[in-house]
Amino acid sequence: MPQKRSISIIIPNYNGRHLLEKYLPTVFKAAHISEAPFELIIVDDASIDNSVPWVKKHYPNIRLLVNSDNRGFSYTCNQGIRAAQMDLVMLLNSDVALEENYFEALWKYFDHHDTFGVMGRILNSRGETEDSARMMAFQGLKFKGTSFYDCTDETKLSPTAYLSGANALVERKKLLALGGFDEIYTPFYVEDVDLSFRAWRLGWKCYYEHKAICHHEVSSTTKKEHTKKALYPVLYRNKFILQAIHLDGLKLMIWKVQLMILEIIPRLLIGKWWVTKAYMDYLKKEAEIRNSRKKLKGLMQKHEGYKSLFDVRKNIFIPFKKENKLK
Repeated sequence: MPQKRSISIIIPNYNGRHLLEKYLPTVFKAAHISEAPFELIIVDDASIDNSVPWVKKHYPNIRLLVNSDNRGFSYTCNQGIRAAQMDLVMLLNSDVALEENYFEALWKYFDHHDTFGVMGRILNSRGETEDSARMMAFQGLKFKGTSFYDCTDETKLSPTAYLSGANALVERKKLLALGGFDEIYTPFYVEDVDLSFRAWRLGWKCYYEHKAICHHEVSSTTKKEHTKKALYPVLYRNKFILQAIHLDGLKLMIWKVQLMILEIIPRLLIGKWWVTKAYMDYLKKEAEIRNSRKKLKGLMQKHEGYKSLFDVRKNIFIPFKKENKLK
């Protein structure tokens, strides 16, 4: 019988009072049904929609942390991570509803010493699978995030390239060892991919559990507060940063050529000028990228993990794919 562990549920919030009102009851219900000790921490990122007084009034037992000014997703989550006191940390978006037996199938993963974390299946408002297990796959030297797969053998633990920040259950000690989310990605996007990549490169595993189900209003707060025109430069800047942190040597040099030929120039030719801002903002992060690479290298030397994401693919994902005859 898998051992149950205590959980710190961390929810970042920015102007999401209506979401908290709608979804918090499902979170509490799932936590109570799990019969595991838990605490719920909401970290408010300087909301102006009365989120803070609403939480204080309706949920006085919630630990409420409040940023003095708007600092973005990574910083906000890291405040909660540092405050967490339980064995596991549940990173949960404010627009997620948990099914009542959400935690039941997840305990078994933490009986393995090398587990970093596990995520459940995310369904959209139409009941369709929005997010599930992802293969560690590449397009040239660029990580390909759209390679979903489905392993029907329920006796197997399905690895996933990364854990969605919307519903990731993670071992707290390993999360702290990584330093939480890298705030280089502020204000949002891609930080969950980077966190999982760093875990993989230290030799820790990320899993997907099909039976753990949640429902997600995808990017409901982000898209409400920001226009698509403003979001694209941030998203692509962060994708560029991700690659620059996790590629090394010759692969990094070749990727920079690939970036220009396959991503920058083609978009400029069809008038997508926002890619210029994404690229220039990425270049401005050069010093921070070097610092993130240095920290990662130090952690990898300490934990003797995998040298690269390509090693992770070779040693974990390709054998799993062959063994389970995945397409």
